[in-house]
Amino acid sequence: MKMLRAALVLGTLMAALTVVSGPVMAGADDEAWVGKCIRDNKREGQSEATVAIYCSCMNNLMSDNETLSITAWEQKHPAEMAKCEKEAGWK
Repeated sequence: MKMLRAALVLGTLMAALTVVSGPVMAGADDEAWVGKCIRDNKREGQSEATVAIYCSCMNNLMSDNETLSITAWEQKHPAEMAKCEKEAGWK
């Protein structure tokens, strides 16, 4: 059951990356950062799809050279956070 759930989350994440930024090849680094963001936000009362879209959006706005996690970066970038919340349909 855990494998099925992980596969569904990964599928949702990849779909979100395509929707948010168009067809792109997400690297392992991006997948790791977005995965951590999804885990950090799992108790926020949002659907997994909403969180995946939000985290992908935040990741896409960050520089490739950024060393902060998405969760740490969003605290320093409230405008970007608001943009991604709106894009993801965060309620």
